[in-house]
Amino acid sequence: MQINTELLTELYTIVGEKYVFTDLETRHNYGHDETEDYNFPPNILVKPATVEEIASIMKIANKNKIPVTPIGARTGLSGGALSLYGGIGLSMERFNKIINIDEKNLQVVTEPGVITQVLKDNVAEKGLFYPVDPSSMGSCFIGGNIAENSGGARAVKYGVTKDYVLNLEVVLPTGEIIWTGANTLKNSTGYNLTQLMVGSEGTLGIITKIVLKLLPLNNHNILMLVPFYKSDEACEAVSAIFRAGIIPSALEFIERDAIDWTMKYVPEVNVIIKDEIQAHLLIEVDGNYPDILFQEAEKIMSVVEQFEIDEVLFADTEEQKNALWKLRRAVGEAVKSNSIYKEEDTVVPRYELPNLLKGVKEIGRKYGFTTICYGHAGDGNLHINIVKGNMTDTNWITEVPKGITEIFKLTVALKGTLSGEHGIGYVQKNYMPIAFNQIELNLMKGIKQLFDPNLILNPGKILPDNL
Repeated sequence: MQINTELLTELYTIVGEKYVFTDLETRHNYGHDETEDYNFPPNILVKPATVEEIASIMKIANKNKIPVTPIGARTGLSGGALSLYGGIGLSMERFNKIINIDEKNLQVVTEPGVITQVLKDNVAEKGLFYPVDPSSMGSCFIGGNIAENSGGARAVKYGVTKDYVLNLEVVLPTGEIIWTGANTLKNSTGYNLTQLMVGSEGTLGIITKIVLKLLPLNNHNILMLVPFYKSDEACEAVSAIFRAGIIPSALEFIERDAIDWTMKYVPEVNVIIKDEIQAHLLIEVDGNYPDILFQEAEKIMSVVEQFEIDEVLFADTEEQKNALWKLRRAVGEAVKSNSIYKEEDTVVPRYELPNLLKGVKEIGRKYGFTTICYGHAGDGNLHINIVKGNMTDTNWITEVPKGITEIFKLTVALKGTLSGEHGIGYVQKNYMPIAFNQIELNLMKGIKQLFDPNLILNPGKILPDNL
């Protein structure tokens, strides 16, 4: 795309010259997220502040068939914010206001550029709880969470982002402004446009206002770290805990290499682990009545003691709890700091988790790569970090895609799918035919064309290249 004076003048008029950027440094900075080492800068970066400004930009872009990529906090892991075809990068960072916390109806109205942790903290001050907690919640935007349908550790009990979105203000690729639903807990009126937007990865519209439902804030929790001598038994214990009638607020799987790497990356967090230990489960229960929580913890102990485990660590203080959560949330960054890597975000029915883990390790041995596995075991969501290590560049390029294909085929064979919370974006789109047949992919293509007839909004994402 060629930048011309007429386009720049129009954008200056809409948002002000100080919020339009064409210099290489700024464009490069907004040309990446946390997906490997990719960088696809926009030709122009624009920072609007109102829904009307975005609508005006989209009308110009649609008329002139200029690609537009919504850009949030750039914490994504599927390349969703990459400007693959240049064009206009639409930064949402000035949409950073919490508009209203409705304590009577347990709802919050927010703009999409609010950091998720900031939102959680603000509603907590009112005695309310927004449960969704992606690992990057201290830096990611709530709008990005909605675009990717983010999950997190507490999804096992409380659900993922889609379970809290009531209504959205959206700018369509053609520049019209719509609301997708109603600020009600029940809604059987017409097609569910709200849930269509959730998880659409910025390909169908640009979210400018969000209405979320909230819960009352729980007052107590118990957190325990359970060491297992066998990784497959740690996975088996997950389903056993649920079958015993317990629904933890978090149930995380961390294999041995992951926890070792992370303790080197976060040296202030130290857990003594015997050499023979292969994996850990980090288990939390929460609620308002300590006596009930102690009973649930005892029940969990009775389940995990059926397996070969070492001494269970109970976090006695808030400091210990924060340290254990810091350890878990830092795993991804720890792996990234050690080696070039690719992260896959598979999800299967939780009972199939042992089979998925076993298969991933076998596939890694077949193609010569190492995997570091961890994730939200309570909902069957396994993050698979494929580590380059000592692989040659040639094998990294030729063998790893074969291995990923086999991992995804295994996942689908186990009644799972390609992504539980990171999205498809740029890096996984060509694997989509593993999970969907041609009829299903054509329906998705038709939805995209209906919303975006000129295919200008976040092009090159989700749908495979040859569709």
